[in-house]
Amino acid sequence: MNHLVPPDSHANLRALGGTDARQRILIVDDEPRMRSSLKSILARPDRDIIETDSGAAAKRALAGEAMSLVLLDIGLPDISGLDMLRWVSQRHPDTPVIMVSGDARIESAIRALRYGAVEFLRKPDELDALAVKVDAALERRRLQSEHRLMTAQLAQSERLHRFLVDNSPDIVYALDEHGRFSYVNPRAESMLGFSREELIGQPFTVIVHELDRSTAREITGRPAGDTRALANVELRLLRRREPQVAMPRPFVVTMVSAVAIYGDDDPGSPAGAQRFLGTYGVARDITERKRVEEMITFQALHDQLTGLPNRRLFKDHLELALAQAARRGEKVGVMFIDLDRFKLVNDTYGHFEGDELLKSFAQRLRGCVRAGDTVARQGGDEFTVLLPDLTQAEDALVIATKIFAELQRPFQVGGREFIATASIGISVYPNDGEGAENLLRNADIAMYAVKTSGKNGSRLFTAELKAGHLPRLELERDLRDAIPNGEFRLHFQPQFSLRSGRVIGVEGLIRWEHPVHGLLSPGTFIELAEESGLIGSISDWVVEEACGQLARWHAEGHAGLRMAVNLSPREFGRADLVDRVASSIARHRLPRDVFEIEITENVLLQDVPGVIDKLKQLRERGVRISIDDFGTRYSSLNYLRRFPINAIKIDQSFVRDIVGGERVSPIIHAIIGIARGFDLQLVAEGVETELQRQVLADLGCDEMQGYLFAPPSVASAMAPMLLAHRPTAQAA
Repeated sequence: MNHLVPPDSHANLRALGGTDARQRILIVDDEPRMRSSLKSILARPDRDIIETDSGAAAKRALAGEAMSLVLLDIGLPDISGLDMLRWVSQRHPDTPVIMVSGDARIESAIRALRYGAVEFLRKPDELDALAVKVDAALERRRLQSEHRLMTAQLAQSERLHRFLVDNSPDIVYALDEHGRFSYVNPRAESMLGFSREELIGQPFTVIVHELDRSTAREITGRPAGDTRALANVELRLLRRREPQVAMPRPFVVTMVSAVAIYGDDDPGSPAGAQRFLGTYGVARDITERKRVEEMITFQALHDQLTGLPNRRLFKDHLELALAQAARRGEKVGVMFIDLDRFKLVNDTYGHFEGDELLKSFAQRLRGCVRAGDTVARQGGDEFTVLLPDLTQAEDALVIATKIFAELQRPFQVGGREFIATASIGISVYPNDGEGAENLLRNADIAMYAVKTSGKNGSRLFTAELKAGHLPRLELERDLRDAIPNGEFRLHFQPQFSLRSGRVIGVEGLIRWEHPVHGLLSPGTFIELAEESGLIGSISDWVVEEACGQLARWHAEGHAGLRMAVNLSPREFGRADLVDRVASSIARHRLPRDVFEIEITENVLLQDVPGVIDKLKQLRERGVRISIDDFGTRYSSLNYLRRFPINAIKIDQSFVRDIVGGERVSPIIHAIIGIARGFDLQLVAEGVETELQRQVLADLGCDEMQGYLFAPPSVASAMAPMLLAHRPTAQAA
């Protein structure tokens, strides 16, 4: 290619960011640690990395010198990152922008791509892909720069112009006045499989998907005198189908831009009318971009585990079905399905087997309904089914019967056969409610009635059921008596240091010894406690019991042992939280930094007034703060800087993903790197297998807890383990 480029053009290539130029990368982020991390990831001898902390500073930097690439955060102090992206796209269209943001909303990703970003990476989860994405973007920019330079140099040369067209990454074509190919470059063959000889003389519509042919005719059939260019028209172009393959013909999604070509005045037309010669156009392959957009949209509306519609999409379908039924005078059924004994599967075989059961159940459920029905996962082990066009309410029971028949076939769980059962509640529009929420709630009530009457059955909603929906109220009443009656228990799960082989801490986990229902896990009653206003007194009991037990263990010689407990996000809305926790610690004379409060990311994301102040006050009183489920929601490095955090815990959902023969999730790598970068203690929870322990240890995680080491147990059962694995301070 060098013989086509004059010698002095290499200097021009460098000016445009060519292969010999130093790469200048602009990082725009208001977080100094994040800028430092990004700079560390991207540092190379041939790169100059410029850092700015605001949109205004970034604009000044771009005005001062050309940049090869911009890394842009959405949340800037003076301007929206998306607005900054649009400004860069308008003022510096040749400068690629990669959005690197903690904003995990689907809408932000879609808008960023549409505003011109070449990539959208979520921090910190996807930073391990940053270097590859940056190299790819810079390489694309280099190729585009070379292409622009050559276009400018060879504009007057037909031979060299043809060279550029023939080597374009896009299909370049020309059509005659009848819409037939008069020229097409070789890219058509590599993209669609058709040679130039096959297409010349054929109508343009021969390669257009049948659903897009009316749009294609608007491009090829232009009114006389219409010289406007049509830009960015989306068309599906057909690929060659192999004769032996009996499947829908494949296609490529393209963005087509075209302009009509006119010659001298047409003697057969009114005065001044030019003769239409044909169309010149370019088709760019955007299949991958469309795939990414569709994937993002799909993930926003579907359950990630089963692939079923999620609660949001189900509600949209239900509201549409109700609107149609109201016009047509039809009935609509709603099923609320709960998989019986699912918690038993999780507790016995682990969460991985539980997830596999949910996926298998979802697949069977889809096979039991009609083509127009909708099956969705509400969450956990709860599913819903939309049944439009019912003739009578009893028709829904026919579907339920099919589901029960399908459940007679055993599932494979943990290498053994498992017969699953389900409780199904059914409500029918319009008799059982007119709105989506009413129908779902009433179907839930009917399902709960099945649960309380022995499970493994179905039931239609009735008004009597709603009046008899008392168990939840009874549970709330029992919950109010639980503390006075001494029904709560605190179980403890040890946290081990692999390096020292010692127990360095324990986590206190509340249980309810219900007089009728037996030992209940917190998932059964904590939400009810929050809703009923009882969570404060329960939290006080947990903190007091945990402090007392830790003081007893210290007195027995286990000095240095730490205790961690969970607090509800609701507690951080109360003004007396700090005093309540601190008074219990002082009452039991615990030293600093041995009592730890675990909070969820919800606390950090609520932006409750005073949360930061409360956490700082707790730290000043010697209370450690850890994040219990780091990475499971909208993790942000910003709050690790703003909040006084001591430790983060790798959530068990990520640990469960560590299985033989599969790549370790990059999220785990990122969390471990973040903990090191911020000098935070790191604990992996939910470790159930030796493989998980070994992988985490190899990655540098030293502290772990889980069933592999010990299940939660009462204090008396902890004594032998504490004696066998005394903490470091005791050994000294």
